[in-house]
Amino acid sequence: MTRILAVSGVAFGVALVFTPIAMVVATRTGVVDRPGPLKTQAAPVPYLGGVAVFLAMLVGAALGHPSVVFPLTGAVMLGVLDDRLDLPAPVRLVGQAAVGVAVALVVPNKIGGVWGGILVVLVVLVLMNGVNFLDGLDALAAGVVTIAAVAFAVVLHAGPRDVAVAVAAALSAFLLYNRPPARIYLGDAGAYLLGAALALLLCWAWAPGTRSPVSVVSLVIVAVPVAEVVFAVVRRVRGRQSITSGDRRHPYDLLVARGWPRGGVALLYIGAEIVFAAAAVGASKAHTLAGPVVDVAVTAAVMVSLAAAYGALSPEPRAPV
Repeated sequence: MTRILAVSGVAFGVALVFTPIAMVVATRTGVVDRPGPLKTQAAPVPYLGGVAVFLAMLVGAALGHPSVVFPLTGAVMLGVLDDRLDLPAPVRLVGQAAVGVAVALVVPNKIGGVWGGILVVLVVLVLMNGVNFLDGLDALAAGVVTIAAVAFAVVLHAGPRDVAVAVAAALSAFLLYNRPPARIYLGDAGAYLLGAALALLLCWAWAPGTRSPVSVVSLVIVAVPVAEVVFAVVRRVRGRQSITSGDRRHPYDLLVARGWPRGGVALLYIGAEIVFAAAAVGASKAHTLAGPVVDVAVTAAVMVSLAAAYGALSPEPRAPV
C-alpha cells in the first residue's frame, strides 16, 4: 500500500505541475487544435497534454517495469509529430506498428512466437486508434482510460500494477484541466500514449503465469476503445469509405446530435466503463472461465446493440447529388 501511495502521489503531482506548463508551450509553439468540421470546440485549444501525462507516467514505469519506457516514448513521440505535422495515415500506421513491436519485445504473452508478436502489434494498433477515436469530447478519453487503469491496478500485481497506478493518478490530475470546458487536450501524443499504455496492461494480463480468468476479463476492461474502432471500421466499409477517413458518427457524436450535453455524454461513457470494469474485476475472482466468458459476451452484446440502435454502425448519409 505504501508503494501504491508513493507512485500515485508522485504521478499526480508531476501531472498537476506539468500540465499547465504544457499548455503554455503548446500555445506559444502553435501546437493547438483549431476549430474545424470534425471538431467540437469554437476556439483553439492547446495540445501536448499527453506530454505532461507521459512525464507523470514515467514514475510508475521507472519503478515497476523500466523497459516500458521505450514503447511509451515511441508512442508519445509519434503523437507529437502527428499533432505538429498531421502525418499521413500510412506513416501513422507504420509508426504505431513499430510501437507494437516494442510492446511485443517488452511483454511476453501466452501465445508466444511470431503469431503472438503479430497479435500484440494488432492489439496496439487497435487500442492506439481506439483511444484516439474516443478523444472527441472533453474528459471522455482521459476519464475512460482512468477507470480502465484502476481496474488493471486491481487485477494485476507488482510492476504492472505500478504502471497502472501511475496511469490512473496522472490522468486524475490531467482531468482537472481537461474537464469541460477543457483548457488543454491530450492531443495525438496523449491518445497514442494511453492506447500504448492500455496495450501494455492488456498484454500483462495475458502474460505467462497470469490466471486465465484475469486474462479473459481484461478484454472487458478495454472494450470501450476497442468498440470505437470496430464500429468505425464497420460503418466506413458499409459506406465504401476509407477506414482511415474521419467522421462524426461515433456513438458520442450521435448522442450529442440528439441533444445530450457534451459533459453528460462523457459522464455516460465513464459510467459505462465503471460498470464494465467493476464486472470485470468481480469476474476475475472466478475459479472457472464460465463467468469471465459470459462477462465478455454480455459486454459485447450490449455495446453492439446500443451502437446499432443509435446508428453508430451506419455510414454517413450521402449528400444528394
